[in-house]
Amino acid sequence: MPFQTLADVRALLAKLPAPDQGAIAAAQARNGQLTKPPGALGRLEDVAIWMAGWQGTDRPSASKPQIAIFAGNHGVTAQGVSAFPAEVTVQMVANFAHGGAAINQLAKAYGAKLDVHALELDRPTADFTTGPAMTEDEVISALRKGFEAVDLGADMFVAGEMGIGNTTVAAAMAAALYGGGGWAGRGTGVDDAGLARKEAAIAAGLARHKAVLDDPLQVLRCLGGREIAAMAGAILGARMARMPVILDGFIACAAAAVLERAMPGALDHCIAGHVSAEGAHGRLLEKLGKEPLLSLGLRLGEGSGAALAIGVVQGAVACHSGMSTFAEAGVSAG
Repeated sequence: MPFQTLADVRALLAKLPAPDQGAIAAAQARNGQLTKPPGALGRLEDVAIWMAGWQGTDRPSASKPQIAIFAGNHGVTAQGVSAFPAEVTVQMVANFAHGGAAINQLAKAYGAKLDVHALELDRPTADFTTGPAMTEDEVISALRKGFEAVDLGADMFVAGEMGIGNTTVAAAMAAALYGGGGWAGRGTGVDDAGLARKEAAIAAGLARHKAVLDDPLQVLRCLGGREIAAMAGAILGARMARMPVILDGFIACAAAAVLERAMPGALDHCIAGHVSAEGAHGRLLEKLGKEPLLSLGLRLGEGSGAALAIGVVQGAVACHSGMSTFAEAGVSAG
């Protein structure tokens, strides 16, 4: 097993692999010789060189993306924080399995392998307003599920989620990790009273677990959820495999933020796929130092925004790895 305790996770975070500087230099040199004016492809050039560094080649690929969706249920829904009942999580997992969700269509569109992992949906996490959401064994189990879900044959990775109540969980985690108020949004569409209940639940959770909130991994254990822990584990697993990751929305970024707060630089292998319509997502991306590739007003989750960004990354890599150099094309570089 990659880790058995939170102490093992901390030890793993202390020895994260770095990108291949030689591949970055070679990709930069190649980019300078391609048949285009310098900088003409804008951020696509940066994305391609970033991909090169993590894949260890001056001609990176993006033809084998993997999307993994993790689903979990949350005890904090007892506080009336969601517009939908927890049963919807189970129903949506079935929809994923039958190919009927938005993420299924996006995975097909970009040639991505799609895996769905339901994490003990019949046993929600504990209500974090009354106690820790998970025991150490439970959070380790979820982290490990994510870590082991990464397909080492893929060339980039997206983690998505499904879990009624998880915008409340993500907002509580963001507040614990970065401080300040205003992290709660309307999620799947709660009314003013529902938003007030979310804010009250978050405040209660922060107060109850105040003594351990200086430790990001304890934030994950006490306030998080199984699917959020699994996404964090998957992002860590991808880093250990030097696999580029496209981050999805607010909930996925809350999972990622645990790693970054525990070890600065832990998300260097990640790029932000989009900024969602969930109000605090842009603020969280700023904390993570990530500029999104897309801004389309999405608020679905499921990995959908990151899945759309696969197309941008594929375009960047196709141009970088497939274009001719001036010498190859017999074109004067001027």
